[in-house]
Amino acid sequence: MKLAMIGFGQAGGKVVDKFLEYDKRTGSEIVRAAAAVNTAKADLMGLEHIAEDQRVLIGQSRVKGHGVGADNELGAEIAEEDIDEVQGAIDSIPVHEVDAFLVVAGLGGGTGSGGAPVLAKHLKRIYTEPVYGLGILPGSDEGGIYTLNAARSFQTFVREVDNLMVFDNDAWRKTGESVQGGYAEINEEIVRRFGILFGAGEIQQGQEVAESVVDSSEIINTLSGGGVSTVGYAEEEVEERTSGGLLSRLRNDEGGDELDSAHTTNRITSLVRKAALGRLTLPCEIEGAERALLVLAGPPEYLNRKGIERGRKWLEEQTGSMEVRGGDYPYRGAGFVATVILLAGVTNVPRIKELQQVAIEAQDNLDEIREESDENLDELVSDDSDELESLF
Repeated sequence: MKLAMIGFGQAGGKVVDKFLEYDKRTGSEIVRAAAAVNTAKADLMGLEHIAEDQRVLIGQSRVKGHGVGADNELGAEIAEEDIDEVQGAIDSIPVHEVDAFLVVAGLGGGTGSGGAPVLAKHLKRIYTEPVYGLGILPGSDEGGIYTLNAARSFQTFVREVDNLMVFDNDAWRKTGESVQGGYAEINEEIVRRFGILFGAGEIQQGQEVAESVVDSSEIINTLSGGGVSTVGYAEEEVEERTSGGLLSRLRNDEGGDELDSAHTTNRITSLVRKAALGRLTLPCEIEGAERALLVLAGPPEYLNRKGIERGRKWLEEQTGSMEVRGGDYPYRGAGFVATVILLAGVTNVPRIKELQQVAIEAQDNLDEIREESDENLDELVSDDSDELESLF
């Protein structure tokens, strides 16, 4: 799937930068074009792979390149005011060569959480290609203002995109891990999962053709209908062979090949279970997911039709959905077999409910603090007036 990726804010820019690095490392070529938008000049300067002419600094007249200070209302205002500057970067994107736009943003800060929904709305108004969001939720230990921003942004972002894929930092940060090291590892996890998902079907010259191709239309159909999506992932190391390929996956020989086929099938079904029931990018109950897509990636001799079909049927049973697509992605040189599962239209998401509840409480606290602050200010001004009158 060919994507035009736009990173909005610090986290969004870093993730898109990481996608470009992944593209260069693996040759997947899923990023057809990339841009980064920010109100902080330093964040844009720290990017390594996004071209300098595709780094857009907005809000210079208001924040002088220093960011919005976690004020997502200001972030949204600046995005609306400077949308033409962002469009200038988008104009250089060969839109006729992309299958969709992907707007990436951290939902806890100010620039990304405020500006990403504004950009998504703008893109949907102008272009016919799908506009997806990849929203990154802040950890619960990052502070109330970030949780409040995330709750506000989530509600707006999910309405403005064709589908919102979510990654929850809270489920991935390790105890005692440094902030910088933690986020670097999280970005790697994001790119690994979505890289395989979007890379399936993009056949390069000399690469083996999948037995059951997962092309861009399969991904688009799975993400259609809007709502929230999560991604599961599991992998197992394998020893690659020099022979095999499509022919070996279609054979049903007796003896050793049959035993090997059975082992391969069992490995695939086991990986499917681990991916669906393990750590999702957004933890949730998979039952009730509206649509799902299963992708098996790895050396072709370790992929077979029977395993993929069994995995797909198991996923149908677990989700209760009749819209479960599946296919393989021959991928040599990695030394592993991986399963990626995209679950779209999930609704039973405790983290989102918790986020919204915390945001309501945070908003109430903010209102109380403001009222108390106004009262204290009135008293202070009144006391100062009385003292001045007594002096004269």
